[in-house]
Amino acid sequence: MFETVVFYVFAAILLAAALRVITARNPVHCALYLVLAFVTASAIWLLLRAEFLAIALVLVYVGAVMVLFLFVVMMLDINLERLREGFWKNLPLAAVVGGVMAFEMVAVLAQRYFGVPTRTPMVPADYSNTKELGRVLYTQYVYAFEIAAVILLVAIIAAIALTLRRRKDTKGQDPARQVAVRREDRVRMVSMPSERDR
Repeated sequence: MFETVVFYVFAAILLAAALRVITARNPVHCALYLVLAFVTASAIWLLLRAEFLAIALVLVYVGAVMVLFLFVVMMLDINLERLREGFWKNLPLAAVVGGVMAFEMVAVLAQRYFGVPTRTPMVPADYSNTKELGRVLYTQYVYAFEIAAVILLVAIIAAIALTLRRRKDTKGQDPARQVAVRREDRVRMVSMPSERDR
C-alpha cells in the first residue's frame, strides 16, 4: 500500500514537471523542470527495482546532458518570441503523438490491473538486475557494445576535427620557437657613456 502511494505521488510530480517543461516561459526554468522530471523518473525506476537504470538516468541525463543544455541556454541569446511562433501550428501533431504515448502507457499498465497473463519469470530474493545486465552486456552483446563504443569515439574525433580551424586573426604561442631562442636574440647590451664622461 505504501509503495503504491509513493508511486502515485512521484507520478504526479513527474507529470507536473513535464507540463512545466513545455509551458514555462524561461528556458532555464524549463531545463530545471526537466531535471526534476528526470530525478522523479529515476525514483520511479527505483520503485520498480531497476537500480541500474535509475542511477544511469541520474548520471547521464541529469549529470551530463542537462548541464550541457543549461550551458547552451545560458550562453546563447535565445529569442523567445520567435520560438513560440509555431506553437499553435504544431499543436495537433503534438496532441496525436501525446495520445499515442498515453495509450501505450495505459496498455502496459493494463496487464497488471486487468489480469493479462505475462511471461515474466519468478526471480529469487537475492536477484540483482544490475549484475544480470552486466552479465548479458559483457557476454551476449559484447561485440555490439564494443562497436557502439568505437562509433562514439570516431564521432567525437570527427566533431573535434570539423570544428578545429586555424584562424588568421588569432594569436598564439609556439613553444618550439620559445625553447629554441638564445639570449643574444632577446637581450642586447648597449654601452652608453656615463654622465661624468660628458
